[in-house]
Amino acid sequence: MPRKGAVLTRSKRILLPQPIEAEAMELIKKSGCEVILCPDPKPEAVLPLMKGVQGIVLRTGIRMTRELMSHADDLWVISRTGAGVDNVDVAAATEMGILVTCVPGANTRTVVEHTLALILALVKQIPLMDREVRRDNFGIRFKNIPRDLNGKMLGVVGLGRIGSELARICHQCLGMYIMAHDPYLSSEAKASFKGWVEFCDMERLFRESDVISIHIPFSSATEKLIGGQQLSWMKPDAFLVNTSRGGVIDEEALIQFLREKRIAGAGLDVFTQEPLEKESPLKGLDNMILTPHTAALTRECVTRLAVEAARSAIDVLDGKRPSEGIVNPEVLTQPRWQGFPST
Repeated sequence: MPRKGAVLTRSKRILLPQPIEAEAMELIKKSGCEVILCPDPKPEAVLPLMKGVQGIVLRTGIRMTRELMSHADDLWVISRTGAGVDNVDVAAATEMGILVTCVPGANTRTVVEHTLALILALVKQIPLMDREVRRDNFGIRFKNIPRDLNGKMLGVVGLGRIGSELARICHQCLGMYIMAHDPYLSSEAKASFKGWVEFCDMERLFRESDVISIHIPFSSATEKLIGGQQLSWMKPDAFLVNTSRGGVIDEEALIQFLREKRIAGAGLDVFTQEPLEKESPLKGLDNMILTPHTAALTRECVTRLAVEAARSAIDVLDGKRPSEGIVNPEVLTQPRWQGFPST
């Protein structure tokens, strides 16, 4: 690997399993890197293109597995166009000396906006109001079904970038009280929320919140973290929103609680299986709002994510350390990375 500040003199080829936005493509080409665009993001199409590439800019349409990476002979960096890396076998990449990067903050405000949209649509009963007006039931207005958020309790599970920004907006702009559960947050980080966020255990958060919003990554530790026990703690008129990862909720349990009206409703942007199965029971629930994992997929945000991911890949291939988003920094201690800036 080149010394700090050096530029690679060997080939710099970046594989795109899926197309990325024109602005990001232009950035890659201007950097002097060659673009290899796969015609189909299926493993069998991507596999033969792995040999001879130094970088990959990866969207969500394919999982970068150990098998795929084993066919690469000069791969240095896999750069994700998002904050999550659940479609990368990071352990395998680390073993192979491949740096994995992501874009941790570029989608924060966009995902927060989508989460707020789901919360407001649920609490104000927008889908129901729309349906009834179309059925000429204008009298639905006299039933006073929508509710206020002002003075209500928002429970946030996971107070990272997105969770904390959602909490701030709901507190400052909507007058909501905030409870949070995040066992991984340091004492110093928790202290920064003193005076307006009350930290508590999961049971209290689920029992006392009027709206619960989930903002945690998917892992073996968080798989089905929100199950029947947690849902049973919720108030009958409380709402659940998830814009993180589908696998953190036990969908079967959630379906049962929604069918039995044991909670007021839910808004999901993410699911255990994506796309949803054709006969998914979630589609038949009238107290459910479904969006197709689109919280970060605004025109502006996808461009921003693609550009930042492309920039990270280019930086690595130019012998520069990306400013943020390195997922497995321990890779940089391996012999092949000798001379690359470690800090």
